[in-house]
Amino acid sequence: MLRPRLLLLLLVALALGAVIGACGGDDDGGGGSDQRTLVIYSGRAEKLVGPLLERFERASGIRLQVRYGESAELAATIAEEGDASPADVFFSQDAGALGAVKAADLLAPLPAAVLDRIDPRFRDPDGTWVGTSGRARVVAYSTERVKRDELPESIFDFTDARWKGRIGFPPPNASFQAFVSAMRLDVGDKRTRAWLEGIKANDPTLLENNIQTEEAIASGEIDVGFVNHYYVYELRAERADFPVANHFLAAGDPGALVNVAGIGILRSADHGPEAGELARFLLANPAQEFFATKTFEYPLVASVAQPRGLRPLPGAQGPDIELGALGAKLRSTLELLRSVGLTG
Repeated sequence: MLRPRLLLLLLVALALGAVIGACGGDDDGGGGSDQRTLVIYSGRAEKLVGPLLERFERASGIRLQVRYGESAELAATIAEEGDASPADVFFSQDAGALGAVKAADLLAPLPAAVLDRIDPRFRDPDGTWVGTSGRARVVAYSTERVKRDELPESIFDFTDARWKGRIGFPPPNASFQAFVSAMRLDVGDKRTRAWLEGIKANDPTLLENNIQTEEAIASGEIDVGFVNHYYVYELRAERADFPVANHFLAAGDPGALVNVAGIGILRSADHGPEAGELARFLLANPAQEFFATKTFEYPLVASVAQPRGLRPLPGAQGPDIELGALGAKLRSTLELLRSVGLTG
């Protein structure tokens, strides 16, 4: 017979074991201390990529621990944590944040089998990060008040006085900031400042995000907005008659920037093999089809069909810059926007 105290301890231990087993994940994941895990810092929103990551978790049996946040903030956190970072993978909303982590020498080289699935312009030249999906900068416009042939072919032409009071965009948005950084890399700071000042002189409506910009066009508050291409798809999925369309600027124009979301594996990763599995999963055709049909982004694997109505990816060419270089420009771009009076 066990003493009452020993019996109580045994019952508590068994109960704790049952709770831990129940929290271990799906049945096919095999809960317990020997279950494979993977720690992800995700700058992509949970509502967008959560279902895809859950799909990976079920298929692989790898338990995911995901920390969601802004890409720039997560990149700064990784840099501060250094080799002690608990993260295995950085899943970034944009290439600039990945470039910032690479500049801190915190990313490991990716396998050639992963890199070779993607066009070189959408991955790091040194192979430390790779794009997983693409988004093009466009000019969204009202289909009720603007004719397509009225729209210029260059972003620089929107400083013309005929656009006064008709433009809107979200200066706090990371994609807008990356676009300004790309313009700086392409044409220099002097011309970029002149463009920003010209846009400011046209009394733009400053908004918080891309959805607000699209809604302001639909409501008649503005006629055109500087956004990413996929927001109109999201809104049309909810409202088929949403009166906004995308205008693609000329190839090579800074306003036609094609940026990417992407991933890098940290040098300090404790779960390198599992991180490699995730990289291969995100570049496999089913995940690429998810981006095309659920988030309405460009799939970056050539064999996967892109959403209808988009300019074909080979022709969606923005300025000739290295996407990873955008990160180093972020702080000075924010200072430039403040000095022009487009942010507080």
